[in-house]
Amino acid sequence: MPDLATLALFSAATLALLVVPGPAVVYIVTRSVAQGRSAGLVSVLGIHAGSVVHVAAAALGVSALLAASATAFTLVKYLGAAYLVWLGLRKLMARAESGEAVEPPAASRRRVFWEGFVVNVLNPKTAIFFLAFLPQFADPAAGPIAPQILLLGVIWIILGMASDGAFALLASALAGRLRRSARARRRLDVTSGAVYLGLGAVTALTGERAAASGTG
Repeated sequence: MPDLATLALFSAATLALLVVPGPAVVYIVTRSVAQGRSAGLVSVLGIHAGSVVHVAAAALGVSALLAASATAFTLVKYLGAAYLVWLGLRKLMARAESGEAVEPPAASRRRVFWEGFVVNVLNPKTAIFFLAFLPQFADPAAGPIAPQILLLGVIWIILGMASDGAFALLASALAGRLRRSARARRRLDVTSGAVYLGLGAVTALTGERAAASGTG
């Protein structure tokens, strides 16, 4: 299993990503603003129920790759790092769109949950992200890959629920004054872009050091 230093690094990287709002947070915030705190918290549960599916898929997929070839596993890690860098560059070069967000129509708590679940499960970008991010912190030398991926995924989900829950509570508390502007969206793009670039660079360099130590 990953050592404590790896888990601490993973937790720090996860928090850095989670504090920068993405599509899931936008869904949670809009629900919180439109329908209040309870709807926002239910949407958090739905989103992360979907995350469970992606984590399980990543664990099975990465394990299959490693079983087929250690080289394939290393290639996935480097492709994952490159994907994170690409996300960062795209965010930095993104142009802020004008206009304000349209609040979703009111819905039952059950519908809010399942909408969040379906939106997350059926988002291919989320699946690709988990496949790119989680293997960066897995090490074949530390034991079977699938349990490592699952552990990392559980940590992600716990931290994600805490972070997204905070967004839901804050959004519902500030619902009367919360407005999304083009300038605010641009600042979020720049911040998230820097986070993705930094994470991609760190994981790529970490992979190089691990490869060097393994061949020495």
